[in-house]
Amino acid sequence: MTVRIGTSGWSYDHWDGVLYPTGLPVAGRLARYVQEFDTVELNASFYRWPRDATFEGWSRRLPDGFTMTVKAHRGLTHFRRLRDPEAWVERFERCWRALGERREAILVQLHPAIDRTDDAVGLLNRFLADMSDWIPVAVEFRHPSWDAADVYDLLERHGAAYVVTSGHGLPLVPRATSRLVYVRMHGPDDRLYAGSYTDDALRWWADRIGEWQDEGRDVLVYFNNDGEGHAVRNARTLKGLLAGVPPA
Repeated sequence: MTVRIGTSGWSYDHWDGVLYPTGLPVAGRLARYVQEFDTVELNASFYRWPRDATFEGWSRRLPDGFTMTVKAHRGLTHFRRLRDPEAWVERFERCWRALGERREAILVQLHPAIDRTDDAVGLLNRFLADMSDWIPVAVEFRHPSWDAADVYDLLERHGAAYVVTSGHGLPLVPRATSRLVYVRMHGPDDRLYAGSYTDDALRWWADRIGEWQDEGRDVLVYFNNDGEGHAVRNARTLKGLLAGVPPA
């Protein structure tokens, strides 16, 4: 079993002095990031899908043992809302071949307005059926109606991971539906992507991760509360807790 802790994205100006030395060129940020973390969630792909050559370049540049999760483009999840997914399935396959051993999972975040209707469940079932078995898929639901037994059963049948979310207004359901447990930490405050988790909150998460490990599962945790560098600090603390190092 493996546990990997990282952040959602790696290139933020407000991480200067937190992760990056002040004045570090943008081009040097990824090289600094991989010195401290062994995985990253690529979220820029949600807005602009990279070329195959870009994925190939990351595969060459990233060190052995480092992995990248890729967030599905909003063209699939927000514009078409999983309808006619064939073209995107093909892109995911090319991406996975290009990333080689640096690949981790495809993150599919549904639009928050998509609730659990028969039509929506059918579209999700079709998409997961169309995805290649060799590409791990993690599905993040934003509408509370998806917290339902039939949804978890559907994910289990396809071997897809339910994304456990932490954040204001988001359902926190520490549920595992595959060998992979995927956790997104969106921040503890009254708005998403902000605030810092307390040490006690991170201890709670460390305990949950230990339970998933005991069940024989791999765990991915990505902090998405990037404001003021909180994601970096929280990821460092959680890594330390899992290694038995108390917070400073």
